[in-house]
Amino acid sequence: MAARSECSVQVFARAPVAGTVKTRLIPLLGADGAATLHQCLIEHSLGIARESGLGRAELWCTPDTNGHFFESCGERFGASLHRQCTGDLGARMLNAIEDGLGRARHVLLIGSDCPSLSAADLRTSARALREGSDAVFCPAEDGGYMLVGMSHAMRTLFEAMTWGTGTVMEETRQRLRDLGRRWHELPPHWDVDRPEDYQRLLREGWPSAVKVADER
Repeated sequence: MAARSECSVQVFARAPVAGTVKTRLIPLLGADGAATLHQCLIEHSLGIARESGLGRAELWCTPDTNGHFFESCGERFGASLHRQCTGDLGARMLNAIEDGLGRARHVLLIGSDCPSLSAADLRTSARALREGSDAVFCPAEDGGYMLVGMSHAMRTLFEAMTWGTGTVMEETRQRLRDLGRRWHELPPHWDVDRPEDYQRLLREGWPSAVKVADER
């Protein structure tokens, strides 16, 4: 059996099928433009995972790992491909973390719609786990979180949660308090779901957003 690595970075991603991803951006960008932006955001997440130097990235795909884009990402970013299990977001995250902890001492799981997240954020998160935190999170400005890291899985944090609401991070904090766990938080970051988020990308000169705008 291969020795466990120190840390792995898991990227959660939905297949970039036009009309099924970034649906709130379709009125602004069109179905193809929203799918293209989604691809760019996945590539950003894989890029910072590689840049962090923490170990081989894992791309966790839904509904499956098939398709040229995912296969290309695996080759370009040196990422292994994994299929997300069925169930709600909590069940899928818990499954991935438990699976990853069989290969690494620490696991960081990030979403694929967070352009403000950096390789330095990943390294800071991994260091917090090495120094004894039970978990690490990067809160999202909308009340959720875009990064979770653990050295051992805590099922309670993922079950019976109302995902997609503005109370997810605060409910997670309360559950951590109830468990008596110690955790570390990065400063809040923002993700891309709504037209105003896309406009923020443009204002900040994010290259891929500008490219999508030019192609419209």
